[in-house]
Amino acid sequence: MRICYTIEEMREECRAARSGGKRLGFVPTMGALHEGHLSLVRAAGDGCDVVAASIFVNPTQFGPNEDLAKYPRAFERDQELLEKEGVELLFAPSVEEMYPAGSGTSVIVEGLGDRLDGRSRPGHFRGVTTVVAKLFHVVEPDVAFFGQKDAAQVAIIRRMVRDLNLPVEIVACPIVREADGLAMSSRNAYLDSLQRRQALVLHRALMRVKECWEGGERDAAKLVAPGREEIAGEKSVRLDYFEIVNPDSLCAVENVAEGTLVAVAAVVGTTRLIDNIVL
Repeated sequence: MRICYTIEEMREECRAARSGGKRLGFVPTMGALHEGHLSLVRAAGDGCDVVAASIFVNPTQFGPNEDLAKYPRAFERDQELLEKEGVELLFAPSVEEMYPAGSGTSVIVEGLGDRLDGRSRPGHFRGVTTVVAKLFHVVEPDVAFFGQKDAAQVAIIRRMVRDLNLPVEIVACPIVREADGLAMSSRNAYLDSLQRRQALVLHRALMRVKECWEGGERDAAKLVAPGREEIAGEKSVRLDYFEIVNPDSLCAVENVAEGTLVAVAAVVGTTRLIDNIVL
């Protein structure tokens, strides 16, 4: 596996990798890799000739009171995992490489960027879309792979790609869960054993909604109620949002059809977690 630390080097390596019509798959990450990330790498390997990944903890998507400083970092371990999965190119730039002094350009997806997590974390999706756009320009992938756990992020990146006519296909891969249902996340490392058990309420709440929907209920307000009730029963967990929305526009719906997104975010201890299901 070739590790590139500069934009010029990564761009040159990626263009060489795509020579002869080879299909280049790309998995952008912030490191602290888990099985969810590795499932994206495997999906890229299944559908592409060459797989590239990036590890970059992007400061512009963290708010002033968020966990940038303590975000888990394990570069050597991550490097070994990616190499074992057959990744050929790894981009690991510094903050200064990605955001040179005087940088003032951002990519903003109007409307979508202030829904769900964007409403709770002002500026978060501006940071996400800006760094993903920059990564796409460096790597020039044919396909980029993202996790369904970040459903709002997937919707916003798809809209950005469409609006800017970027020649990259966006593939969303299924959420990877622990045996007890907890969605895998790098932030799960923050949870102690008690908080880890409390965090299961997010999945239980989603399953209650799914059960009601499969029982024939289609009214969004009536479907949301049992999910919120489940989380309210876990007194130590603070709900951020619990919404049923169109998966593309992220707008709330009244009548729930197949393919609708049910999304939740909550704070367990001091750790903010997200989860979702598609009905």
